[in-house]
Amino acid sequence: MVCEVLIEKIYDNKRIYTGIGSRQTPSMICDLMKRVAALLYRKGYVLRSGAAHGADEAFESQVGNIFQKEIYLPWEWFNNHPSNLYKVSEQAKEIASKYHKHWNNLKPSTKLIMGRNVYQVLGLTLDNLSNFVVCCTVDGEFSGGTGLALRLAHDYKIPIFNLFFLNVRNNIFSLIDVVEKRIDAIK
Repeated sequence: MVCEVLIEKIYDNKRIYTGIGSRQTPSMICDLMKRVAALLYRKGYVLRSGAAHGADEAFESQVGNIFQKEIYLPWEWFNNHPSNLYKVSEQAKEIASKYHKHWNNLKPSTKLIMGRNVYQVLGLTLDNLSNFVVCCTVDGEFSGGTGLALRLAHDYKIPIFNLFFLNVRNNIFSLIDVVEKRIDAIK
């Protein structure tokens, strides 16, 4: 079922996905994220991510064209990243506040990070939804900073493929194989 949903999304006209996850994503899952990102890059998808270490870096490392990635930062030069998408609006923070149960206790810098996560799912105008999310959380739950983005995606009925789960990882590999065969057949 996961494969069919992803294949349907890949051949949809709107080509945007969110690639995010924990800074503690295991290297073997980061390697899988790189394979997914490389495939989606070849298919013309735009990556939305956030320049965090770990999963975000894995996804972005495979996207060479600056026009095929939207890297949202909580502030200028976050993690020494040169993206110019670093202004977090009050509207983005307001949306984020609805998805973080301890919003009022967060430091201003953490609120900016959470606001940045909103853009990763909804886009710069906050109304251009990603087709799907590929991610990894450390526990398979909607946890950590990634959890806010996942709760938002869930509410917007955006499919989430959490590579924490073995069955999702196995289906992602199957998807890559199926899509790569279709790409090769077209050439």
